[in-house]
Amino acid sequence: MNGKKFSLPARRLATVATATALAAGPVALAGAGTAHATGDQGHAGAVVLRTGLDVSLLNKTVNVPLAVSLNQVEAPRSAEKTALSATLDGVDGGKPFNVLSAQAASARATVTSGRAEGRTNLVHARLHVPGLPLLSLVEIEKVTSRATCAAGKTPVAESNLLGSVTVLGKKVTLTPGGTTDVKVPGVGEVRLDLSKKETTSRTAAATALQLKVSVNPLKLNVADVEGEVTLARATCEAPATAEQSSAPATDPGDTKAQGAESGLAETGGNSLTPYIAGGAIALVLAGGGAVALARRGRN
Repeated sequence: MNGKKFSLPARRLATVATATALAAGPVALAGAGTAHATGDQGHAGAVVLRTGLDVSLLNKTVNVPLAVSLNQVEAPRSAEKTALSATLDGVDGGKPFNVLSAQAASARATVTSGRAEGRTNLVHARLHVPGLPLLSLVEIEKVTSRATCAAGKTPVAESNLLGSVTVLGKKVTLTPGGTTDVKVPGVGEVRLDLSKKETTSRTAAATALQLKVSVNPLKLNVADVEGEVTLARATCEAPATAEQSSAPATDPGDTKAQGAESGLAETGGNSLTPYIAGGAIALVLAGGGAVALARRGRN
């Protein structure tokens, strides 16, 4: 009688332990490697003017960095700016120095759920640098740039030059995608790159004009200007597609889990082996408990 009383709980114990081990098997394996989903809503940017110039005054006894930007915007939050001039203080006897003036100048960046786009537009613009108050470094009639990145599609970058370009008082003919050097004796030289474009699988960038400047009027060292100028630049990065957003990011735990499974396969096991092994262990433990209880019952 006593043996029968204790055999039933022992069987229940074995059953419960087996079920617990089999249920715990998938949980343990799932915890070995965690997948992370990431989303990307895209990005766009635009700027009408950006300068990176070093200005040396009075025989290089005074150095003034000329770092100016006009109508620079960034998105995910859509933005637009339309200022028409950019000035710099401290290089013209304490008076504001007008770096760029234009009849129209706009930069716009927009991002939606499936598209990112940057746009710039510059019309009838004049760019000046210290040391050349009366002579424009560059005069342009109109330039535009656009970079468009749509989710799942090939990004597009384009720039257009409409009308003439004058550099240091000389009208020049520019070749899209090419480089033009303009040298003016006693004034300086400017290297221009027209319509620079860059694209990848998800990004695009378009620059209407990229200038490399070296100006020292009559080599008087009154104002020695060196550096680069960017006009009408637009950039974008496409929002992630649904597949890209839901793709799991592998972490080190995934590698270990795969390695363990690979080892089982090499020895003749498969993905069910951990569950079978766990169940067997549970049965052994439960059986041992049942035997112990039965012996106590007889005693």
